[in-house]
Amino acid sequence: MNFLYKIFFIFLLNATPLLADEASDWLKKEIDNILDAYKDTSVSKVDRFNLIEDSINNNFAGAGISKFVAGKSWFSASKETKKEYVKLFKRHLALNIASIMQGYSYQEYVLINSKYDEKNKVSMIDMEIHNDTGNLLVTWRVKKSKDRYFVIDLIVADISLVVTKRSEFNSMLKKVDQKLSELNVVLRSQNESSYSIITN
Repeated sequence: MNFLYKIFFIFLLNATPLLADEASDWLKKEIDNILDAYKDTSVSKVDRFNLIEDSINNNFAGAGISKFVAGKSWFSASKETKKEYVKLFKRHLALNIASIMQGYSYQEYVLINSKYDEKNKVSMIDMEIHNDTGNLLVTWRVKKSKDRYFVIDLIVADISLVVTKRSEFNSMLKKVDQKLSELNVVLRSQNESSYSIITN
């Protein structure tokens, strides 16, 4: 029996790095697809954004992130309001990342470290972006669900995107009496304005 336990323990030690490496390979492929589109001058700004939005919809845990960001306002909202909010939030996230990409699309990056958090079942992947002023460290938190990987958070210079959005949306919700339906109106207007800037 002790021998079996030892074999199982060795398997865990060997499997944990493999899980992280597998997630890193997936992440690199997704990032490169977007960067290639930004470097290709024949791709229109609209098509570039559409690529990012598709990537966000497919690869980010958008529903879970948006629910966390909405806080207590989520629970008092109707089903239709929640559905609309998740859709608007995903676009908001895509627009934010598209804006960031404009500044970093021509920079070089390297995935420098990856580790698997066995307790939380999350891969932590460190990416270093090289530019003229120095290096920027970005940590991707990636989780596997139903044989697919999803980004659950993005940490830039030790600042969590999800936590930052929670704080930002909490301030916005205070202005509309914590009503998610009214936040949707504000968010839709912001998205339209940001989309116009990104694609023109």
